[in-house]
Amino acid sequence: MELRPWATLLGFTLLLPTLSLAAGKCERLVATGSPDAPPLLWRDPQDPTHLIGATADMLQQVAQDLGLKIDLLYGGKRSQALDEVRSGRMDLLADAPLNIGELETLDYLHPALVQIDYLVWTRKDSALAYATAADLHGHQGAVSERARLSHDFETFAAQQLTLQRLPTLTPAFQKLLLGEVDYVLAGRYSGMAMAETLGMSNDLFARDVPVDQPGLYLAISHNSACNDPWLRGQLAKKMTELSGAGVAQAALQRNLERWKAQLQQPVGTPTK
Repeated sequence: MELRPWATLLGFTLLLPTLSLAAGKCERLVATGSPDAPPLLWRDPQDPTHLIGATADMLQQVAQDLGLKIDLLYGGKRSQALDEVRSGRMDLLADAPLNIGELETLDYLHPALVQIDYLVWTRKDSALAYATAADLHGHQGAVSERARLSHDFETFAAQQLTLQRLPTLTPAFQKLLLGEVDYVLAGRYSGMAMAETLGMSNDLFARDVPVDQPGLYLAISHNSACNDPWLRGQLAKKMTELSGAGVAQAALQRNLERWKAQLQQPVGTPTK
């Protein structure tokens, strides 16, 4: 049987006690998430068994404030990470889009840990007039299959928009630059990270008004031994405090700069 990449590391840490005998509450949880979604989450180049990014920073702040230890580990690609949490082998999914179908296996903690602004990206010389989503009707668009748009917007897009679904944001932006599509739907910060990665920052332009604003939630597995009302309540309370303090936007901007700096590092050069 093939072991997950994190299994060896987790095997060592499982030797530690995970329950407080006095309070009966978990002191240590294992989380995972998408490994390829900068600046939200990506694999740490210095330690690929762990994930780093804005979501990781926020989760660690929550953990610190509550006196918990949360290890954010690489659990495979997004579908594999979800399976790890569904099964209870990992406790938390750090970036779960709200999905009614997953309510049988996950408890979503409100409010969202991060709110994503999906923007309309065009070429800088584009004449496309955009103020609302309806303005995109009749134009050719593209979006990554990895985009986690809201259910309402997905319904609207299926009925009203012409959207090519591409495997990742890379071919979507390439088609945009070549004039093969009129616009691309991408997250504010993920789009900035990808434009920087592809060297397109001076050629593409993001419209300010979000076309969709889905939330990414912290979700705890029904099969997690740590899933109890006390923990869910404490996590939700702390996330409510962070939501009102603007922590997410600061973390996103900070990690966008972190991602840019990482791109500029020669291969094999340690990051700071």
